[in-house]
Amino acid sequence: MNQRTRVLAAVGLTVALFLGVQLGALALVEPFYEGGHQAVENPDDPTNSFVYFGIILVATALMLVTIKYDVEWLIKAMIIGVSVMISWYVFAELVPSVVTVGSVNVLAVTAAVAVGAALLFYPEWYVIDGAGVVMGAGAAALFGISFGLLPALVLLTVLAVYDAISVYGTEHMLDLAEGVMALKIPVVLVVPTTLSYSYRAAGSTDDVLENRTEDGSSEGGDGAAADSNPTAATDDPNRNAASSDLNRNDESDDNESDDALERDALFIGLGDAVIPTILVASAAYFLDVGAIAVPGIALNVPALGALVGTIAGLLVLMYMVLKGRPHAGLPLLNGGAIGGYLVGALASGLSLATALGL
Repeated sequence: MNQRTRVLAAVGLTVALFLGVQLGALALVEPFYEGGHQAVENPDDPTNSFVYFGIILVATALMLVTIKYDVEWLIKAMIIGVSVMISWYVFAELVPSVVTVGSVNVLAVTAAVAVGAALLFYPEWYVIDGAGVVMGAGAAALFGISFGLLPALVLLTVLAVYDAISVYGTEHMLDLAEGVMALKIPVVLVVPTTLSYSYRAAGSTDDVLENRTEDGSSEGGDGAAADSNPTAATDDPNRNAASSDLNRNDESDDNESDDALERDALFIGLGDAVIPTILVASAAYFLDVGAIAVPGIALNVPALGALVGTIAGLLVLMYMVLKGRPHAGLPLLNGGAIGGYLVGALASGLSLATALGL
């Protein structure tokens, strides 16, 4: 497989995974609301965003302490547990209730447990990606119906700023990424660049394309998957050298790009797919303008704008990462989602104040 083909395949798979999370969230918005999964009483209260951000900070600190004292198995147990829980929420809405015990959909529970078992006993890259898409779609839908337009915009803005600081400033997101990547849990989406790649056999995951989340779970763990991977786009195993030397010459840049493309896999944080998708789901649920009839999903022009903007930000991010340097993902991804949303909202006839939820 030549270099161009590998790049196109990696980009194509990454976009497909993001679309899986986004379209899955749009399919779950209405079923989740009807199922009573809205996590807050007042989704229009912007303080909800700061409460969630506080949860992220606390969870990040706890995970860093866990890694420092070599008890990472606690993180693995927590993430797999959350995976089963969110998968159950998703399958309960999608799997027909053919077999029930009381009010419990036995097939949905079985499928959720199977996801957890696969992650525990056979964490190959396609298992990680499949579980990640299910978890990401479920988490984004849960937050989308729980955060109105203004809280969602505030949340995306705050997390984008925090992401930039934690990657380019304190670099603690990079430390967290290094600590959790070897656990082989769905905190990342895995993008193989060779047909022979095996995530299970990989000795390490130094080639991080982008990782973002700290495990900020809402009540009952609804949002844990949305924020359970650190965010820092990088393909260089020597992250300190890669992150500090931002003034390299063109020849050095070319060498870094070649090195990135020679790797067997790239990684992108699951949270970076989930966080901007919250705005996509929120726009689809809370706005009644510009409806687009698509079977099986809730979609309107503002939500479509946020979706397209996220993908545009992703493409720019991948271009930068394939140059061989680490980058914070959420500034580009959230920025693209917000910009695309505002364009779609204004094109639908909303005033700027209404689009901002004011």
